[in-house]
Amino acid sequence: MSPSAEATVGSDGPRQKGKATPDSLKVGCIAQVVKDGQPRRAEILSIKETKSGRQFYCNFDNFNKRLDEWVPVARIDFDQDVEWPNPEKDKQKDAKAKKTAVVPKKAPSKKAQKKVAKRDRELSVASDGQTPHPWTEFTESQRNKGDDADDKVNASLEIGGGTPDMGPDEMELDEDETPAGAAKKEREERAPSFSRVEEIEKLRTSGSMTQNPAEISRIRNISKVEFGRYVLFPWYFSPYPECFNQEDTIYIDEFCLSYFGDLKSFARHRQKCTLQHPPGNEIYRDEAVSFFEIDGRRQRTWCRNLCLISKMFLDHKTLYYDVDPFLFYVMTKRDQFGNHLIGYFSKEKESTDGYNVACILTLPQYQRQGYGRLLIQFSYELSKIEGKLGSPEKPLSDLGLLSYRQYWSENIVDLLLTNSERDERVTIEYIATQLSMTTQDVEHTLQALRMQVYHKGEHKIVVPEKLIKQREKSKTKQKRLIDPDRIQWKPPVFTASNRTWGW
Repeated sequence: MSPSAEATVGSDGPRQKGKATPDSLKVGCIAQVVKDGQPRRAEILSIKETKSGRQFYCNFDNFNKRLDEWVPVARIDFDQDVEWPNPEKDKQKDAKAKKTAVVPKKAPSKKAQKKVAKRDRELSVASDGQTPHPWTEFTESQRNKGDDADDKVNASLEIGGGTPDMGPDEMELDEDETPAGAAKKEREERAPSFSRVEEIEKLRTSGSMTQNPAEISRIRNISKVEFGRYVLFPWYFSPYPECFNQEDTIYIDEFCLSYFGDLKSFARHRQKCTLQHPPGNEIYRDEAVSFFEIDGRRQRTWCRNLCLISKMFLDHKTLYYDVDPFLFYVMTKRDQFGNHLIGYFSKEKESTDGYNVACILTLPQYQRQGYGRLLIQFSYELSKIEGKLGSPEKPLSDLGLLSYRQYWSENIVDLLLTNSERDERVTIEYIATQLSMTTQDVEHTLQALRMQVYHKGEHKIVVPEKLIKQREKSKTKQKRLIDPDRIQWKPPVFTASNRTWGW
């Protein structure tokens, strides 16, 4: 946290200050709470009673919401004045709630209901068309895709260049003077403004790509998890049974993923549990990791427990019960005790949108070690075997988006430079086919890296010197990679009863 950073909690106006006690401290108060050995300003969002005593859920000033945590009374400095909630604000909220109270109305006729339903459908279609894409530049290029399709087929590649300069005999056409340019300008005026600075600030403070206040504001219910030899501190709410909210620590078996509220029950379970690897088929193994394929319909309990774990670290995940329509690909590392869970991704057995990943997660203790890239690469290797173009399901979490952007960028630049050495021309469709990526993902990556330009009547792909140097530098680093020859897998075929519930 920067000392000069602007306060993000309690910024709704001046507040009354005064002394507080553990009993008088309430939701909405701002107190000094010890974090990382230093007292920091934090807002109390919730209070609960646990077996070890009362705990307060704190949102720390200028910290990512992932770092919100339950703290005991001992970490709150009651010698310092506490900022009390503004009573005037609460009164305004109550008055507003009374004003917006709805008076019961007479039920509308069937004819009126039909008219309303038709109007709602029209509004829904209109709103879908106006929803801004997270990557605005990419959508603008997609809107004119039909007009430019013939030009893109003949896209050429230039290495180490910048944006081409206009020649003396060339006339630069003002884009706004063309019908397409005028339409584009009109759309830009209607669309909400997009600020990269605002996007980064939202990511920093909320840790969420969904920006759904109802989902982000849910209070984390689990304080601490013992998972194998690691102690994990969840980031988000996960729908474990309500009785676990009162526990200081929950214990999860790292092999069968069963969860327990007390150490004695967990120790008794470990003496009886014989599972040492995920309950599925091992489809890949090398010196470092293994991959297991698990059918959500055959292993419902295990897959549901896996989803509960992943929900603690994914704020946008909503599906954790109906696992039947999904396959789970779990990555583990082996030792003398068994196969330890590193991460996983799931995919629909039949995806109408062509997604090759529905949910993807690397457990926190294994993050920033190259395992996320392995998961992404493995999902695309499976797409290559299927002969399909794949893309992850949207929206991605903030960390997932960063991982995919890096993977796409590295592979596209590597392919372009390889083809440049052979003096071969490439198209967006060629890149997509070679990497099993969708053309939308390829074009978005090119746009984000400022590699796609329009010059002399045709689209060109320019690889800047900066990206070439980054590629040379990355070659010197040792990376974890999937060996496609070691994959022992065939695309599964499912009947209608295999895909969903089969009672």
